[in-house]
Amino acid sequence: MSKRGHRKKRQGIVVSDKMQKTIIVSEIRKVQHKYYGKSIIRKKRYMVHDEKSLSKIGDKVMIMESRPISKRKTWRLISVIEKFK
Repeated sequence: MSKRGHRKKRQGIVVSDKMQKTIIVSEIRKVQHKYYGKSIIRKKRYMVHDEKSLSKIGDKVMIMESRPISKRKTWRLISVIEKFK
């Protein structure tokens, strides 16, 4: 059972910033295959609410789960960890 108020956090890279107040963040994880033990790369894309348009393509960001903001947008930007050079 999860505690009330506990929200998931993820790190990822911004792959799109074409929408207003919304960015697309790609999370890349390395996991082991259950049976074979081989390392596999898993990718997932999140639509993230970015109120002040702080991030640009290539930035490394921290995101947090939130209440539904729109049909597909349930994550929000916490901070920009590293700017793209």
